[in-house]
Amino acid sequence: MVKSASRWAPIFLIAASSTACLSQNGEPEKQKPDVFVVGEHSATAGIATDFTPTHMQLPDGRLSERGRRELIRDLESEQGFAHRVLPMGAGLMLEANGELTPGAAEYKKMIYEKGASVSVGDRVVVTALTFKPDRIVIDVNGGPYAKHRYLSHISFGDGPVARRGDDPTGARVTLIFKGGVPEISAPEVKALLTPVIDFGAKTSTDAYADTLPAPVKESISAHEVLVGMDRRMVLASVGAPESKVREHAEDTPEGVHYEEWIYGHVPQTVRFVRFKGDRVVLVKVAALGKPIEVHDKNEMGDFAPEPDKRDIALGDGVDPNHTVAPPTLRQAGEKDDTVPVSNAHRVQYPPPSKTGSAPDPTQQPSSPQAPPTQ
Repeated sequence: MVKSASRWAPIFLIAASSTACLSQNGEPEKQKPDVFVVGEHSATAGIATDFTPTHMQLPDGRLSERGRRELIRDLESEQGFAHRVLPMGAGLMLEANGELTPGAAEYKKMIYEKGASVSVGDRVVVTALTFKPDRIVIDVNGGPYAKHRYLSHISFGDGPVARRGDDPTGARVTLIFKGGVPEISAPEVKALLTPVIDFGAKTSTDAYADTLPAPVKESISAHEVLVGMDRRMVLASVGAPESKVREHAEDTPEGVHYEEWIYGHVPQTVRFVRFKGDRVVLVKVAALGKPIEVHDKNEMGDFAPEPDKRDIALGDGVDPNHTVAPPTLRQAGEKDDTVPVSNAHRVQYPPPSKTGSAPDPTQQPSSPQAPPTQ
């Protein structure tokens, strides 16, 4: 069951094919519905959990009141881009020059249960800082908890004085220091948060490209499109196309549509990028005075993004001899006191004739003939 719109929950989709199949004797064969189960494994399959800790020299001394005020002044309202999917709520612990807690499996479970606050490459804003002896609590995008307003408890008549705001959708990252928070500066805090938030990226495209493998990142930096890229990689490499064409493939006019993105115009170099689904399957480069270059082989190698996965279970595992009671509004153990329909209320047809054939009920009976007059 879905508890709220912001949380993920298992979804069961039942789909039956609309194309009728013929059995060996030529009669239509009954289709078996497929039940697509979207659970925790499939919902979090594409979430990256790779982590590389930082290595930087921390200053000596404990954080002073002046240093605390400078951190609040320099870090609050600072904007960055997420290096990984951040779950809603609290619970994300980052040790300075150390590991990220929780681990990979618990991290995905947290995102599955609480929902994602931001995705990779999304813009985040530092909205609050809280200092404790051994940690700095950093709230982004409003934090995990709604701000309490005492006016929300006061109402005149039926109308409240202050309307309740939306549910919080922010995240919280706790930066932990062994031995206490040192006299640290804002740039050093940003450097320690690099595995989670990138404050140095200028755009969300730069932040997304930093999460990709080195060969793919080099191709995006060179504004190249490789066969095997997905749409987001193409947008990060060459941006939005000047025009799009959506047609059927030449070899299968009734087959699946393909979408072609067109970059450039004559006399400049024109590039045609063809998608099937979310993957690039063909790239054509038409330069003036040169033959057309055609790329139709996978150029991503082992770095190609994994296709969308889903767990599929057939919905025909029910015992055919098992009878299921029809739906009812009665509670368990409640008697059925409805009066069954008797034969007296049903349509009665006349008995069959002597010849053994029953009369047609659709025909009107003939009217009796009048007796002859004297």
